[in-house]
Amino acid sequence: MKIDRRLLLKGAVAGALAPALAAARDMTGVSDTEIKIGSTTSLSGPVSALGVEDRVLEAYFRMINEQGGVAGRKIDFIYYDDAFQPPKTVEMVRRLLESDRVSFLFNMLGTAPNSAVVDYINHAKVPHLFLSVNGSKWGDYKRYPWTMGFAPSARTEAQVYAKYAVQQKPDGRFAVLYQNDDLGKDYLAGVRDVLGSQFETRVKAVAHEVSAPTVDSEIITLQASGADFFLAGSTAKSVAQSIRKTHELGWNVTRFIASGAASINGVLKPAGFDHAVGVISSAYLKDPSDPAWANDKGMADYLGFMKERFASGNPADLYCIYGYTVGLVLMQVLRQAGNDLSRENIMRQAENLKDLDVPTLLPGIKVNTSPTDHRPLEQLQLQRWDGTGWKRFGAVIEGANI
Repeated sequence: MKIDRRLLLKGAVAGALAPALAAARDMTGVSDTEIKIGSTTSLSGPVSALGVEDRVLEAYFRMINEQGGVAGRKIDFIYYDDAFQPPKTVEMVRRLLESDRVSFLFNMLGTAPNSAVVDYINHAKVPHLFLSVNGSKWGDYKRYPWTMGFAPSARTEAQVYAKYAVQQKPDGRFAVLYQNDDLGKDYLAGVRDVLGSQFETRVKAVAHEVSAPTVDSEIITLQASGADFFLAGSTAKSVAQSIRKTHELGWNVTRFIASGAASINGVLKPAGFDHAVGVISSAYLKDPSDPAWANDKGMADYLGFMKERFASGNPADLYCIYGYTVGLVLMQVLRQAGNDLSRENIMRQAENLKDLDVPTLLPGIKVNTSPTDHRPLEQLQLQRWDGTGWKRFGAVIEGANI
């Protein structure tokens, strides 16, 4: 399945090309003229750099609306700041569902915030789609049939890192800095998956809270372990601090960071570009700063969007292209749904994406879902920071086969 850019970027999914409007009847959040979509994000707090995703989506949906909307309806995208505080997420999600009466929830940010509301959302049978998270639990279709993540899980990513590390040094030792939540614990699980019974003797792991002002003391403790490989299973601020501190300590260790914290603008710049040289991450998105995409149509469309619709944003920021990408995928879901924008059909279409070729994903990486597969992306490629940009190396890896 290939996304038709003319449909997505010129609004032909809507207006004159759309079928006659079906009666909205009891479809929550849907009227004859609009569909309401809700989200929570961090516009403030410790991971506020990631809040740009919803700001990009706001601009993207505004563009879609100007081009006719979806099935003749305008998209009313309502998002609130929860500052990455789960109690606020609960408050904001209740507001979205019970007061704003949105049709479904989309691109909600963060493992801990989503964990605070996932049971409530699934009990209400509201689609909870394409979350901005990295945890493996978001693909648990049996426990959470109305929930779906988007990016490859942190557990899969850690498996790939550990496998690569073992190939480089079979008896290597690991130091793992992990956020004390499901995201960080997935990193430990991924390393354990690879090392098996040797995990306890080869791994030194230290947890930190997302609200901690720094992770300097944790890095010093991990350096004392004598590890060959360092994995940072954390979000943006802590990863930036870990890059800077490992450099300041002169710790000669191969460093891996979570792909969700690989933003040039949000992480590497505050860490110091020269401090990050040699850091390895993984990718599934095209990097806007990579000259390899200079003549790429998908990248040209994205850059054109940023210039015309979100000029205040940095097009090289991976959080921006991530937001744009999930917007493209959601529009495919809504296009497939046609006039039936009921919650049940929106969920059904989200579970029916087959080899979807999204123009901002790396070549060979496709979106696939089914009622028993709530992991849209299970492929990635390693990349290394060289001081000026991310350089991909090796082949695309299918995490599910590890």
